[in-house]
Amino acid sequence: MSSTISQTSCISAVHSRLHLRNRNQSPLQILRSKVVMMNNINGHAIKASTLESKSALNRTLKSHNAILGKPNSSTTEYVNGEEISEPTENVISEQRSAKIHDFCFGLPYGGIVLSGGLIGFIFSRNTASLVTGGLYGGALLALSVLSLKIWKQGQSSTPFILGQLGIAAALLWKNIQTYSLTKKILPTGFHIVLSTAMLCFYTYVIVSGGNPPPKKLKSSAASES
Repeated sequence: MSSTISQTSCISAVHSRLHLRNRNQSPLQILRSKVVMMNNINGHAIKASTLESKSALNRTLKSHNAILGKPNSSTTEYVNGEEISEPTENVISEQRSAKIHDFCFGLPYGGIVLSGGLIGFIFSRNTASLVTGGLYGGALLALSVLSLKIWKQGQSSTPFILGQLGIAAALLWKNIQTYSLTKKILPTGFHIVLSTAMLCFYTYVIVSGGNPPPKKLKSSAASES
């Protein structure tokens, strides 16, 4: 609206000037003066519309940023060859992780399986119990220790968690088969309950994103951000 008013005022001023000059100039001079004045009017109108569009765009960006609440950092856009900065949002993403480490329960679980195999062999002289307890319990302990070591180095211990999850699932299946044959609550029923709980625990750690990072890495990441 303001650009239209300014154009109208310029045109009326030009007509009045031309009317005064027409009395003392030839037709050719009058034509040249008209062309020059019209060029000046067009240039003034273009500059006015450009300035108005820039100011309108700036007002739109300010209102948009005020609504969304994005006062941080900025990206640069170009309008008519000039830079216009637009605030954008700083996104700080935190890595998802479980609330507890796998080896906190993995080490005791492996120890219980290993000691259960040894106790079963001592009381029943069952070699299968010793082999099962030694293999599964030793594997659980080894994977838990490796997971702890890798976690201290700040690396992902997901493969070791998956290995413990697989062993827990195998122990659960084996104890279910044994219970269906013997119907003994101890120690078979106890191992079924324990393996089920550990299977749920390992699944939770995997779904939650793995072990939480060490405190040193957390403090360094906070200082960098």
